[in-house]
Amino acid sequence: MRAFGRQEQTADEDVRALFGQSTAVFAKFTGPAHVVETANAAFQATFGENGQGLGTLLDEVYRTGEPRTDRDVRVVLGSGPHEREVSFDLTCEPRRGATGEVHGVRVIGVETTQVKHAQRLMAEHRALLEQIARQAPLAEVLDGMARCIEELAPVELYVSVLLADPDGLHLRHGAAPSLPAFYNEAIDGIATGEGVGSCGTAAHRREPVIVTDIATDPFWDDFRDLAGRAGLGSCWSTPILARDGSLLGTFAMYHPAARAPRDNDFALIRVFAGTAALAIERHHNEVARQAAEARAESARAALAAAVRAERELRAEAERRADAAAELTTRMQAAAAAQAGAPHPELCQLGGQAGCTAAAELKVADSWGDSAWGCPAHVEEVLIHVRSVFIAGEELGGLAAYLNR
Repeated sequence: MRAFGRQEQTADEDVRALFGQSTAVFAKFTGPAHVVETANAAFQATFGENGQGLGTLLDEVYRTGEPRTDRDVRVVLGSGPHEREVSFDLTCEPRRGATGEVHGVRVIGVETTQVKHAQRLMAEHRALLEQIARQAPLAEVLDGMARCIEELAPVELYVSVLLADPDGLHLRHGAAPSLPAFYNEAIDGIATGEGVGSCGTAAHRREPVIVTDIATDPFWDDFRDLAGRAGLGSCWSTPILARDGSLLGTFAMYHPAARAPRDNDFALIRVFAGTAALAIERHHNEVARQAAEARAESARAALAAAVRAERELRAEAERRADAAAELTTRMQAAAAAQAGAPHPELCQLGGQAGCTAAAELKVADSWGDSAWGCPAHVEEVLIHVRSVFIAGEELGGLAAYLNR
């Protein structure tokens, strides 16, 4: 129960980290020129000291005297490579004097950027869980997971999933839709071990490995040129583990520039690494189930073949018994006929159909019955009738049989 409680607590913390701490902004403006009377630090950091980008909204509220709420107001922060777009829900209210005239505007807002991203990510996460539940192909689930993270993350990143070989000594390509093909081919089959990039080391250690700068980290000595050609600056890798602790693979997030993770990044990694573990383990279970069914079907087929063979052998034995009985009858009939003709000219073992071949060999059984026959019919008797041997004066019959 304690372990379950800790897992539940970690999951709650991950969700809180994904949705983040919303930034609240507040400011008071005076007069039609919207002079800032007071503003908190978050407002100044976002909109500047003069409320940049809010002029049209402030003008309308000041002119109409009616409050207004705008959702998903987009604001661009920073410039160049550090430029990013954020969104706010803003409420603007008129400020009135003692006589009711509008003399300014009050602005209250909450940043919704991270919440919007997290909501979309969690919706995609639910869709992935539904895919896993209906046993969609593993490659489809992993590829879809990678693409949704890349498309919805607030910064540019590339997701990679590597799958562990059964022996846990090598990692194979699982999904990496946005990494160059030459890069995926080069790392397909890399060994797990200390210092083998971020993923090989994470798989070996069974713990996350955060490389914030590929250009300087010793783990990437053997792969630095490859990463440079692929335009990769950082790589954070997390082992994907089964419920019993065995290695299933690695989940990695690459960025085009050197970058250190924040709390919401770690939460995102844990959530989707767990999803990948669920998908991979479900896939392994399904493969094992299919293999067991195939073995069972093979065993059933082998048993059916054995039963058929046993029936055929039994039928053959019955045919041989019938043939032996018939040949015995022939010998007994020939023995009775031999009393009148000790050495007949023609074979006596041809049965009702008769035989026109010369009687060359004499056979006898343990009960004293004997008959003359041609070599072919004598050989048939020797094979099918027990206790039968070639008989003859001075072994003449046996010699003729051996020297034919």
